[in-house]
Amino acid sequence: MIYAFCVALLRMIYAILFPLKIVGSENVPKEGGVLLCANHISLLDPMTIGIKLKRQVRYMAKAELFNVPVLGWLIKQLGAFPVKRGGVSKESIKTSLNTLRSGHMMGIFPEGTRNSDSGSAKKGAASFALRSGAAVVPAAIIGSYKPFRRMTVVYGAPIDLSAFEGAGSDSLEAVTDVIMGRIHEMISTGKPSSR
Repeated sequence: MIYAFCVALLRMIYAILFPLKIVGSENVPKEGGVLLCANHISLLDPMTIGIKLKRQVRYMAKAELFNVPVLGWLIKQLGAFPVKRGGVSKESIKTSLNTLRSGHMMGIFPEGTRNSDSGSAKKGAASFALRSGAAVVPAAIIGSYKPFRRMTVVYGAPIDLSAFEGAGSDSLEAVTDVIMGRIHEMISTGKPSSR
């Protein structure tokens, strides 16, 4: 299987360039729809949050990346699907919701672009979480992708969003704050968050 080959190759590359320490992987449900929400510091983040997990992580990626030699092929094999510049299309929203409702895992970066400002998060992750009913697992990528320096990925317990069920779009900002709060807590402590 091409996916298994790509993951094995990436694990070898990471073992040399960015040795990964994984914390809390037991918090990622073994089945069912999962929305994996992480901070965004590099173009490498989608691979970083997924290559050590037993389940495949699918994710949205900028359409332009699919035109980059080697990278475009690689991210497609790793389960990415394109999103056009200037916003998320109805088609990509539908694909995302179908992915989650079909019991797959999808990675998303609530900050949208690479950013360390906790106040910059968008509401897309919250919308997917509430509309799909998928488990929402926060993930923190800690490190700087400097060659031969250890990187850490921390996975927190699924976030209980039951208080927001049926609340509608008015609750998206609050849900976004909850998700980003868990992520930033884990960045600060290096430990998995609790429910």
